[in-house]
Amino acid sequence: MAEIEQGLWKYNLAKVLVVDVTDDYRLHQPPLPSTYYPILQELWLPRHKLDTKIALDGLIQGYLYDWHEKPAEESGEWYVGVVDSGVFNEPGFKSLFESPSMG
Repeated sequence: MAEIEQGLWKYNLAKVLVVDVTDDYRLHQPPLPSTYYPILQELWLPRHKLDTKIALDGLIQGYLYDWHEKPAEESGEWYVGVVDSGVFNEPGFKSLFESPSMG
C-alpha cells in the first residue's frame, strides 16, 4: 500500500468539530464562543469547497444546521453549530408555530 509522505493528507482534509448549540435556542441566549459548546462529533472532511458544502450535509441525524465558522489559519479546526430538531417541539417553540384561534 502506498504511503503519503509528510502528512500530505492534512492539506486535503479539514478537521470539523460539530457542536451542539441547542441551548442558545432553548434559553434564548446570544451565541457563545465556538470553543464553549459541547462537541457532538469530530470529522475529517475534504477541504475543497467545504464552506459551500457543509451547510447542505446532514452531519448528525436529528440535528439541524445552524452556522459554521472557518478557522483563522488554514490548518485550524472548523466549527459547525447544530440544533437538536426536537427543541422545536417543546412548549416554548410550539406556540410560535401555532396559528391563533379564530374565535
